[in-house]
Amino acid sequence: MQNLIEESIVKKFNKAIWLKFLKGIKEYDMIQEGDKIAVCISGGKDSMLMALCMKRLQKYSKYPFEVVYIVMNPGYNQENQEQIVRNAELLDIPIQTFDARIFDYVVNIDRNPCYLCARMRRGNLYKTAQDLGCNKIALGHHFDDVIETILMGMLYGSQIQTMMPKIHSENFEGMQLIRPMYLVREEDIIAWKDYHNLKFLQCACRFTEEYEKDENGSGTSKRQEVKELLAQLRKISPAIDKNIFRSVENVNLKTLISYHIGDEYHHFLDDFDQNITNHGTKSGEGRKEKKSC
Repeated sequence: MQNLIEESIVKKFNKAIWLKFLKGIKEYDMIQEGDKIAVCISGGKDSMLMALCMKRLQKYSKYPFEVVYIVMNPGYNQENQEQIVRNAELLDIPIQTFDARIFDYVVNIDRNPCYLCARMRRGNLYKTAQDLGCNKIALGHHFDDVIETILMGMLYGSQIQTMMPKIHSENFEGMQLIRPMYLVREEDIIAWKDYHNLKFLQCACRFTEEYEKDENGSGTSKRQEVKELLAQLRKISPAIDKNIFRSVENVNLKTLISYHIGDEYHHFLDDFDQNITNHGTKSGEGRKEKKSC
């Protein structure tokens, strides 16, 4: 059973999952020779599939790198924790578990508990990986997470930004975060899961377990609202996902009112007149347009 599930990634789901997994790693230069990567498993379908893909890549890669599989228990109930262990055994993934008890720390937080929980989880993963001698952690975010993040930023955060394929840690020197599933679509992950009749954790947060969710983990949230919006947009244009993704690859800074790189802010008026002088045409159209205004 273990071999059949793993083999299906490079056979039945080769084009949908394996080749996109490899493309993301190569295109964004995620893994180098000599890396030691902590593959972070939450227990959901995305991180479990990522772990299986990383396991196969490490086994057959032409360049050597190490992989460890870590599972943080932030305060799951016993049933959820046992489900993760059973799936790891089924997929033959040698996990290392550790307790963080994060849920206990955020239980009485009234404002933005999810934000605090996410930051604490990320910090615990970085620290554990660093203690194990790793220089990178791998998370299971997929293509849909990326485009949903872009839309959420625009609709609810009044900003244009995306979930990057890899980033340097700001608090753990020498550590990087990579997202090997960056180009893999969620519908293909679900298809792989359903094909093998696999059961993974949905949202295992103690504070959202009472919310009604479907079998693929959908619930009532801003992200779910964006998921539903995208589903409607796909009916109008099947290319909507790619267009949203490419929009953050094809940014023309000259058409933005303002933008910033870190703390360095730029506004189009900063060099507006200079641009007219430097980029005016030989016929003087630029100057004529300015005069006519």
